[in-house]
Amino acid sequence: MSAPTQSSPKPLSLLVLGQGTDPHSERGVECPGDLPAPSDPDLVARARAAKEALGDRVFVLGHHYQRDEVIEFADTTGDSFKLAKEAAARPDAPYIVFCGVHFMAESADILTSDEQTVVLPDLAAGCSMADMAALHQVQECWDELVEAGVADSTIPVTYMNSSAAIKSFTGRHGGTICTSSNAQTALTWAFDQTGGVDGTGKVLFLPDQHLGRNTWARDLGRDLDDCVVWNPHLPMGGLTPEQIRDARMILWRGHCSVHGRFTVDAVETARREIPGVKVIVHPECRHEVVELADEVGSTERIIKVVSQAPEGTKWVVGTELNLVQRLGQMFPEQQISFLEKNVCYCSTMNRIDLPHLVWALESLVEGRVVNPISVDPDVAHWAKVALDQMLALPGETSKD
Repeated sequence: MSAPTQSSPKPLSLLVLGQGTDPHSERGVECPGDLPAPSDPDLVARARAAKEALGDRVFVLGHHYQRDEVIEFADTTGDSFKLAKEAAARPDAPYIVFCGVHFMAESADILTSDEQTVVLPDLAAGCSMADMAALHQVQECWDELVEAGVADSTIPVTYMNSSAAIKSFTGRHGGTICTSSNAQTALTWAFDQTGGVDGTGKVLFLPDQHLGRNTWARDLGRDLDDCVVWNPHLPMGGLTPEQIRDARMILWRGHCSVHGRFTVDAVETARREIPGVKVIVHPECRHEVVELADEVGSTERIIKVVSQAPEGTKWVVGTELNLVQRLGQMFPEQQISFLEKNVCYCSTMNRIDLPHLVWALESLVEGRVVNPISVDPDVAHWAKVALDQMLALPGETSKD
């Protein structure tokens, strides 16, 4: 019996600047109640007092890219999937405050029990990459693949950095989720469903083209010519029927606004200016940047590699600036620099600041739940099918 299909929402209409609002696309533009002023000298004391008052009733998660002022109050830190699993491992905590971005809080809501509530301190903390793949666009893409006669031999593989709706789409179509740690394992599994990596089957990789391309070419050692990029704003993704039939990797036209900034010139400049430097970058970086790096890995792997390096090692790190600065503080015996000369914070992640965290915690103390994240049960079901498939993948990397 085939899985039920979801209706396609209409694309959002454009609004004239200053005329009208759309609450569905403008999450978090208002906070009910009074948001503390960033200049309030008592913010740290207020956060401590609220957290102490809540005790074991609250569990605070802090993503690696968060500000130090927020990380200070996190009960645990990590990447998105690790944090979602940490939330699920605390069933006695009725409130999970997720200091991250929207898709991460959705994953936590999917994996936690119905008795737990996930709170995102600022609903406007989204992810530009996740927003580059809207459900109606992905459904239209799939319909085009059906029309081209290749959908039956195509398995969707969706990066964790995606909305619950896209994870649900993946589960409905027999695919799997991946992290930046286990993308190679996930791709291998997906191709095994259609005859193996050396066969003729395809993967629709969502929503980050760079992670998909790097995994295919660098980790699996395959030809870049086997990759095509699907542009959701063009008919047939901007591709010809022949290009679609010949491709093995159909890469969604999405990217990380932080990792996409790192360039070949930045790597070459670092090597020229810092003799003996080692370059380590995230696999969301462009392929040509990844090819020049000494080490490539997820956020967790970057931390591990740097932590195990000998004293005096020189690094330039290509990932979010908050984490790079924190690495410099954690390992002062090493020389750690940022790969990009310009400031490069994750702007949406940084929306979770101390005033929003204080507001969320104090509201819970007062018995009010603000900004709860609740995924539709049907969407959550199929998203969990895809997540469970990832957990069933072979190898320890699937548990990272």
